[in-house]
Amino acid sequence: MSDATPPPGAPALPVTFRPTRTRVVLLTVGAAMFAVITVVAFTLEQLSGGERVSFVFTALLFFGVLALLSRPKVVADDEGVTVVNLTRTRRLSWAEIVRVNLRAGDPWVFLDLSDGTSMPALGIQPGIAKQQAIRDARALRDLAETRGTGTDNG
Repeated sequence: MSDATPPPGAPALPVTFRPTRTRVVLLTVGAAMFAVITVVAFTLEQLSGGERVSFVFTALLFFGVLALLSRPKVVADDEGVTVVNLTRTRRLSWAEIVRVNLRAGDPWVFLDLSDGTSMPALGIQPGIAKQQAIRDARALRDLAETRGTGTDNG
């Protein structure tokens, strides 16, 4: 295995996997909601200044939640994988990843780790773009099998 050339079917490193369509939808809806609620807050003449601030704050809170939901990604490089989920980020070496799983009905990829645990990787999820998620999961699986310790449990 050569570090310079990726295995057949695997992308060149570094590569970032993320649910792009889901991210676009979430951020677009968040921005639109923020804009509409803010316009309504300043258009309604019967609202006091405090109520307007409350409307804008609530709109900002909604946008923040949707931005948080759009955060997940999986970044693969020569040394390993960085999994960014909603509130946590974890760095894994290639040797720690035993298997990459995306079974029918799974909401996202699961990584089986060398310590016997399983970790969700929300950056690859079949929600809106199922075929893209399957391609991404296969690419990550190819990378893990090639760059890991040679423990191919498939």
